Amino acid sequence: MAVYVYSIVAATHPQRLDDLDGVGKPPTSLRSVKTDKLVAVVSDAPEDLRPKRRDLGAHQAVQERLMADGTVLPLQFGFTTLDDDAVRAVLEDRKDEFTERLQALEGCVEYHLKAAQDEDSLLREILLESDEARGLNEEIRSGNSSPDLAFALGELVSREVEAQQERLAAGVLDALRGFAREERSSSPTGNDFLNVSFLVERGKEQSFLNEEQGLAKELGKDFGLRLVGPLPAYSFV
Repeated sequence: MAVYVYSIVAATHPQRLDDLDGVGKPPTSLRSVKTDKLVAVVSDAPEDLRPKRRDLGAHQAVQERLMADGTVLPLQFGFTTLDDDAVRAVLEDRKDEFTERLQALEGCVEYHLKAAQDEDSLLREILLESDEARGLNEEIRSGNSSPDLAFALGELVSREVEAQQERLAAGVLDALRGFAREERSSSPTGNDFLNVSFLVERGKEQSFLNEEQGLAKELGKDFGLRLVGPLPAYSFV
């Protein structure tokens, strides 16, 4: 039967999972696939597994329980393979890589940050700071309906928005990265100008949170900083 893999831990990890269920309906039973240095926490893989709330919660509950007792390499929801022997073979073949990554994640959690600026506020800022944009906008508002003017203004604003968001993202990263062991950036979506995960040591967690709160206050009401965590270090496996 196919196997669902939740996470990888060191063989010395206590793996207190007796009162937890795995994914599926009815819930599957958790078990360990062991080698001399590593353990994968697995269960049988349901045939019709979908990212439903109950199964996502079960997957996350395993990660959080393991995190409470030690370092974890959490796999993303939905990872399956052929059988226990296939899991064991991967643990053996990649033991040095997994062991090194466990050491890199030791004592750390992930925080995920997205940041956006109110669109109207951003446009007002561009019109205040750019003489060229302000001049084009005033000419259009005075009655010049030339499509060339509108096109030129749109192109200019687009470039200015991109440049401004790059500066903002760099400023946020510079303020927070000193509290993180590693960071992983992804492409922002929607109105966001930043989409980044930080690997934060437990000992620096409060300082990181204080800095983020101070940064949000400094940026003001026109900015939205959405911080989620502490999380299993999915982005750093």
